[in-house]
Amino acid sequence: MNQQALSSFLWSVADILRGDYKQADYGKVILPFTVLRRLDCVLSPTKDAVLAELATRKAQGMNPEPFLLRKAGQTFYNTSDLNMKTLMGDQDNIAANLYSYIQAFSPDVRDIFERFEFSAQVDRLAKAGLLYQVAEKFAQIDLHPDRVDNLQMGLVFEELIRRFAELSNETAGEHFTPREVIRLMVNLMFVEDDDVLSQPGVVRTIYDPTAGTGGMLSVAGEYLNEHNDAASLVMFGQELNPESYAICKADMLIKGQDVSNIIFGNTLSDDGHPAQKFDYMLSNPPFGVEWKKVEKAVRAEHERHGFNGRFGPGLPRVSDGSLLFLMHLLAKMRPAKDGGSRFGIVLNGSPLFTGGAGSGESEIRRYVLVNDLVEAIIALPTDMFYNTGIATYVWVLSNRKPDHRKGQVQLIDGSAFWQKMRKSLGSKRKEMGDADIATITRLFGGFHEAQLARVLDASGKEIGRHVVLTGDAPPVAPEECRVKLAPLARIMPNAAFGYRQITVERPLRDAAGRVVLGERGKLKGKPQPDSSLRDTETVPLAEDVTTYFKREVLPHAPDAWIDAEKTKVGYEIPFNRHFYVFEPPRPLAEIDAELAGVTARIQAMLAELSA
Repeated sequence: MNQQALSSFLWSVADILRGDYKQADYGKVILPFTVLRRLDCVLSPTKDAVLAELATRKAQGMNPEPFLLRKAGQTFYNTSDLNMKTLMGDQDNIAANLYSYIQAFSPDVRDIFERFEFSAQVDRLAKAGLLYQVAEKFAQIDLHPDRVDNLQMGLVFEELIRRFAELSNETAGEHFTPREVIRLMVNLMFVEDDDVLSQPGVVRTIYDPTAGTGGMLSVAGEYLNEHNDAASLVMFGQELNPESYAICKADMLIKGQDVSNIIFGNTLSDDGHPAQKFDYMLSNPPFGVEWKKVEKAVRAEHERHGFNGRFGPGLPRVSDGSLLFLMHLLAKMRPAKDGGSRFGIVLNGSPLFTGGAGSGESEIRRYVLVNDLVEAIIALPTDMFYNTGIATYVWVLSNRKPDHRKGQVQLIDGSAFWQKMRKSLGSKRKEMGDADIATITRLFGGFHEAQLARVLDASGKEIGRHVVLTGDAPPVAPEECRVKLAPLARIMPNAAFGYRQITVERPLRDAAGRVVLGERGKLKGKPQPDSSLRDTETVPLAEDVTTYFKREVLPHAPDAWIDAEKTKVGYEIPFNRHFYVFEPPRPLAEIDAELAGVTARIQAMLAELSA
């Protein structure tokens, strides 16, 4: 069964629930039952062997758990004689038997169903007389990994969650990230490490502090298996939403991961891995979500521990906590002397430039740039996420930059690399194809500067495109066509994003126009500043302030001076400015001729109507 057919089958359970359940509550039934049937199918081939082993070890008076795990061939087991098929043989006792079956799972699985609050749904279904019908529906489908692999199952969970989120007016994007975005991020994480990762027996750790349903961890694991099935990726994560956490934990169980590494709770206020450092990290924190609920804990850590805690560089405004997650990941980087780390994080546009010099956001940008931690920032196409159409960016940070990257940041404008989806999913209307992902990965991996050459026909329609690396010749346009070039990848020094904000003062004058001098303190005998004429100027770090002041200010205000005590250093990354291409307006004669033609056509149409 393909993914679409499976999603439709599982969604059809909603027909049974309709009337007794609100649409927004369908997921409370369908998601845990899907997980239950998946686990049931995974254990079915070894069921008899596990029960026989249980009887043997009980007779010997031994702790059966390690033996049961070995017989099950999984990191979980079930000791009940029942399964989803046999549960259907006793309709009158379906609720009691289902409870018994759930309690016979190993502790990690029982925790999953507690997070789903499954017992409350079993009670509710039983009282509505629907429990047997729902259980019977799920018993009909085979969800063993031989029939539905882990990738398919993950996509099915994401599709179901997206639908349920839309019905309840929740933001689906808080729970998971589109798979092609994850594939791009995973490629960027591993592309420079292929030699290391291809060694037999290599073990690396990966962490996602906003794990959702575990999609990022899963895709990273799939990538490593494809490139080196002898390598091992140990996965860690934390998730706040109980249903997403339950699905993530179930997925990790089936993959044989240590599920004690997946922690439930709020990453910002209650770090689930306080002493851990990781080789790789990935995250898609919620965009533009305020952090007021955890403000007390975050501020306390910032003030008490400073740079010994997670939030030393500064705190962003309470209305957007994205940069808190970035700092959290910085604190989880393995020291460079121990091999270092690389991580990718998806952010919206505001962390690039929000906040003036001296603000929390500016100080965080200053920290990562001055310490040479930013490898690249990649602009994604708009309309890529399920809950928003805004511009998004992947930041790649590392404390083990190769020599040729040191002191520099690569900016890649990937906003044109997309294809239209056949059917929109929420706000998601575009997707990146394999070729798009490969192009961006090649630009990043090769640390290239490049231009995008678009071949346009006489009407201005794009008929082809080429990536032109610096030093290469652009393509030659066919007859009656033209080539339009735009920057695609740029490499800039870290200092290019820094600036000084200077305060420009002008003298206060009395009614007669005379300059008012100060009478006491440090301004005694000096012109008093007129606050109504006060202004600020932004001077790039690479430019001398005095030179700038003489060129840009004094010709317009000869009596102005700089108040050096108010000078602040700030950092911003005006991404779009570095990729802006000026397009001159069309010649006025051409526009006039076009208007004349349109006017003539309208007049001819009116003449025909009047005739």
